[in-house]
Amino acid sequence: MFKNIDKKKILAFRDKLVKIQHSFFQKYGVNDIFSNSKVYEVLVANQLNHELIKGHSGSRDARNENGEFEYKHYKESSSNHTWTFNDFSDTTIEKLKSAHAVIFAHIDDTSSIPILDWYYEIPGPVMSEYLAQKTLSIKNKRKMVNISRSQLESLGFKPIKISSINKTGPYYKELLEIFETIKQMEKESGTQGLLTSNKIFELLTAAELGHNVNSEQGGREGCHDAFDKEGRKFEYKISKNLSWNFQDISDNVLNKYVKNDDMIYLAIKDPLGLEILKIYSATPKAVVALLKKKLKEKKARKKVLRRLQVSLSAGDLKKIKAICEYERD
Repeated sequence: MFKNIDKKKILAFRDKLVKIQHSFFQKYGVNDIFSNSKVYEVLVANQLNHELIKGHSGSRDARNENGEFEYKHYKESSSNHTWTFNDFSDTTIEKLKSAHAVIFAHIDDTSSIPILDWYYEIPGPVMSEYLAQKTLSIKNKRKMVNISRSQLESLGFKPIKISSINKTGPYYKELLEIFETIKQMEKESGTQGLLTSNKIFELLTAAELGHNVNSEQGGREGCHDAFDKEGRKFEYKISKNLSWNFQDISDNVLNKYVKNDDMIYLAIKDPLGLEILKIYSATPKAVVALLKKKLKEKKARKKVLRRLQVSLSAGDLKKIKAICEYERD
């Protein structure tokens, strides 16, 4: 059901989150906490009294006096109740040897305030050796592996249960502010899961376009990112720059765009200011035709692709006859 969104209220909540993010960076040196479920890493670190590692792209997630930690988590509301290692390499697996431990966390996000209620702590060298053996037989081109509870327990480890929230943790105050603001934002917009992946930026895009965000997504056939009051369905791609990545674009996925979506929107975000800077629209037919062409050219160059993905860039906007629908003043 379509809900008329009060854009001013959504942006007011956004402004609260921006202040929290700015303060978080000033105090802890960690930024962009609302993209790609990063806030759940903050939640894990708070519960375990870990210190988040500043600017940790490509490095560990957190540390304490014993060493550095790698975090993996999944949420109770997720359709996939395993921990995923995406696009791993021999180097990635080898680097785990130097980690003190890998934390495999379960987040109970079914209540108003998400909590870390249990986790496994596996020494880095043990996990590195296990993955090295486990991944030998993997045939998927993405080089992706899911780790389940039964696999961790086969290594002789049991879950560590948590009985109460760590209210004296280093990030507790900020987490409370974030979860309360997000709860209000979700109620106002009728959108769930704003702290997951890019969902908060989908909402900000929808607010500019007069759309509603589809809370039920998950990559299923026929699913879409947003819709309008006429019932038209839309796909969103949101990036920090003029390059939009389309991943796992099998024929089924590409055909879904043409069959089920009325328009594809390409947005540019500012993750630090939580702003949408620009939005382009293009027809699914034009986008899919170019994606297929670029994928064919990529296959010809590389012969074997680890993953079916290509990007649309600034130079492609003319090719797909993209229209600028919004630009921040």
